[in-house]
Amino acid sequence: MPENNYPKLHNATWPGIVGKGSDSEPIISFDTLLEKTAAADVDGVKFDGVDIGLFEPHVGIYMNDEGGAARLADKLGGLNLEAGSLVANVWAGSAMGSKEARDEFVEQVRIACVFGKKLRDEGIRKGGVIRIDSAASPEAWSADPAGNTKQIAETWRRACDVAADFGEKLAAEGEICWGGMHSWKTMLDTLEAVGRPNIGFQADMSHTFLYLLGYNAPEHRILPVDFQWNDRAALDEGLKTMTAALRPWTLDFHVAQNDGTVHGTGSHDKTGRHCLATDPNGKLDITHDAGYWLRDENGNITKAFRHICWDGCMFPNSVMDSQQTWNDILAALINVRKAHGWYQEA
Repeated sequence: MPENNYPKLHNATWPGIVGKGSDSEPIISFDTLLEKTAAADVDGVKFDGVDIGLFEPHVGIYMNDEGGAARLADKLGGLNLEAGSLVANVWAGSAMGSKEARDEFVEQVRIACVFGKKLRDEGIRKGGVIRIDSAASPEAWSADPAGNTKQIAETWRRACDVAADFGEKLAAEGEICWGGMHSWKTMLDTLEAVGRPNIGFQADMSHTFLYLLGYNAPEHRILPVDFQWNDRAALDEGLKTMTAALRPWTLDFHVAQNDGTVHGTGSHDKTGRHCLATDPNGKLDITHDAGYWLRDENGNITKAFRHICWDGCMFPNSVMDSQQTWNDILAALINVRKAHGWYQEA
C-alpha cells in the first residue's frame, strides 16, 4: 500500500505574531516563517502548505492591492506550499458589544472571504475555512451570559451569511480565552444558537484540551477535580467525552502539545500553553490523542479534513529560529497522518 498522502500537512504563520511585539519579543517575519516551513524535511517528506493569519505586518502588502493575491500565490508556489485556512482579523471588532464593533467583526470576515476567494482563483488555496472567535473575554461575557450568547450568535449569523456568498465555512476556535467559547458547553450553546449550516468548530489539541480542566468554567469541567496526570485511563475517558460532543461540529484541526497549564505573553490573554512536539512535560500523546478527533466513535477514519495544521504560539524567537524545531513539528504531523490518514490519487 502507498504511504498516506492525506490529510495534507500545514504549518501556521500566526505564531510569528501572536504574543510578539509590544512588551514581548519582536515579530517574526512572514517570509522567515515561510522559509522555515519550506526547508523542513523528514526523510524526504515536506510540509504541503500553510494556514495564514490575515494580520499586519505579515500579509498587508498582499491584501491591500489588486495584484497582491497573485504575488502571494507565486511566492507560495515557488516554495511548493499551498494556502489553507485563513484567520480573519475579527479582533478589530467584537461579536458582542457596540453595533460598531459587531459591524467591524462582520466586515473583517468579509475581507477574509474576499482574499480567500482570490487565493482560490489563483489555484493556490485548495481548501480550508475562515477562522473566527468571539473577540470578547469570558469576564465580559459573564456579565450577561444569555444576552451575550444571543448577541454573539447574531453576529456570527451575519458573518455566516457573508461567508456563504463566497462558498466559505467559518470555524470557531476552541480556546478558553474567548467569551461564549470558553468551555465545551458554552461553545456548543453558541454554535447551536447560530442556526447556519456553514459554521462549525476548530479543535486545537492544546487549547481545546483545557476544556477538560474547566478553566474559566469550573462547572463544565470533565476530568475529576482530584484528577492526577498519571491516570491515563481517566484522561482517555475525558477526551472521548469531549470529542464525542465537539467532533460532529469540527471543521478544522490543529495538532499541538500542552503541559496542562495556561500561558500568555504580549497582548494575548492566557490560554492553553502550546509546547514543542518533543516537550517531555507534554501531557498529550500527540499521535494517539489526535485519533479522538480524526476517527469517529467506532474508530473509523472520518476524512473530515483535507489538511491538518500545527499550531504552536508564544515560543521564544530563539526556538522558532531553529530549523530543528520545524523538523520536529513536521515529524509529529507525519506520525499523525501515518496513524489516522489515508491515501488517494491526486
